[in-house]
Amino acid sequence: MENNKFALKITSRSCNESFARVTVAAFAAALDPTVEEIADIKTAVSEAVTNCSVHAYPNSIGLVYISGEILKDNVIKIKIRDKGCGIEDIEQAMQPLFTTGGEERAGLGFAVMESMMDSVRVISKKGKGTSVTMKKRISRKDDAR
Repeated sequence: MENNKFALKITSRSCNESFARVTVAAFAAALDPTVEEIADIKTAVSEAVTNCSVHAYPNSIGLVYISGEILKDNVIKIKIRDKGCGIEDIEQAMQPLFTTGGEERAGLGFAVMESMMDSVRVISKKGKGTSVTMKKRISRKDDAR
């Protein structure tokens, strides 16, 4: 049987960040997450979508592609990608406090994603775009037994 999946395409406008959060949260609800787990997922999605708006398309509006899949063992996989400018040095970009977004940016996006999710994988090609794949296992109420 095929896993449950969804795909969404939005423009990189900051007003769509909350739409992306709510959409992914609604999809994740099928796993019956705790309030904390759903908050973690929403925060990680916000950070990834904001990165697309601020960094991938700094002087224009582009497309953000969001997909989700329910995997075995109650794991949700969320992929957020763009076709923007790409990241020159992924390792450096993932360091806390590093930003190319100017003084108003804290440089904590990837650090926040990594703290909220079980895994975060970033693939990027300069001039081609970036893909962020995050996974989180949702605890089951019967796991505590």
